[in-house]
Amino acid sequence: MSENIVLRVNPSDSTAYATVAAALDASLKLYKEKEAAIVIELTPGIYKERLEIYTPNLTIIGTGKDASESVLTYDECANAINADGEKNGTFRTASLFIDADNVTLKNLTVENSAGSGVDVGQALALYADGDRLYFENCRFLGHQDTIFTAPLPPTVLVANGFRGPKEFAPRRNQAHIYKDCYIAGDVDFIFGGAAAYFENCEIYSEFRDKSVAGYTTAASTPEDRKYGYVFNKCRFTSKCNPNTVYLGRPWRDFAKTVIVNSYLGEHIRKEGWHDWKKPQAHELTFYAEYNNYGPGADTSERARFAHMLNAETAADYDFSTETLTNDEIFDKLNQ
Repeated sequence: MSENIVLRVNPSDSTAYATVAAALDASLKLYKEKEAAIVIELTPGIYKERLEIYTPNLTIIGTGKDASESVLTYDECANAINADGEKNGTFRTASLFIDADNVTLKNLTVENSAGSGVDVGQALALYADGDRLYFENCRFLGHQDTIFTAPLPPTVLVANGFRGPKEFAPRRNQAHIYKDCYIAGDVDFIFGGAAAYFENCEIYSEFRDKSVAGYTTAASTPEDRKYGYVFNKCRFTSKCNPNTVYLGRPWRDFAKTVIVNSYLGEHIRKEGWHDWKKPQAHELTFYAEYNNYGPGADTSERARFAHMLNAETAADYDFSTETLTNDEIFDKLNQ
């Protein structure tokens, strides 16, 4: 493969692309013509565009001082009526839809600004469908269902529940890495079937004045996968009332979520984990914790189906980028 091709996005510069969508279209053509890896550099600004990525080996970098300066945003939501006369549903709402392998995002914000799920329903900031996706120093902002880590589960629980771009696509195992990211939402705001590793991320639960204010994760890990979600050296924070947010609940029965070496704020409920009224999940899920700290890390009243790891069993979840390359982490996740 030839050297990287760099495309610039700057609405104020006639020599650059005026929109991110135009740069993405060009990137796919160039990739097919030259088989080169493409880098898109974003000038700081707010880009209100619904975006779709189909270019493999693509990197998008915000060139500002921090992730807040380059913002990809849109405001589609599940309750909006589509052109077919139906509500959008969850999977037609993404501000950024990735349908390619080996895609990297750095130093930028991806946002769905539609508002609270109470008012608008689910609203994805990111629909991430691809293997070896890497996100570094990014912010993902939303409320209900902020990040969907594909694949979809094999079957729906309700008719038309998966209406959207990958409804009938084959379900592919895939691995994602989120490093030094900020992820905000309230209900099931990190959900899906990918094996995903989160390192040094802040997982922020948006305020809801309810006795159950939210759920941070809703994994749908395929039955044959060793890993689902792994959080290492992360911070679970919020301004929600104490004891009101669950660490996770199972979108599907074999959900796997492990949290190690992380700070858990006082908003985390004492039970930690919810079974979503699925008694079978007590035997089939794998929810686990090790060496966490903070007011929400007391495990004395955790749900009985949760697992408390020790130093030996926690070693299976040592994916640190200090000792492993990204490729090694992806390989491990894809076991």
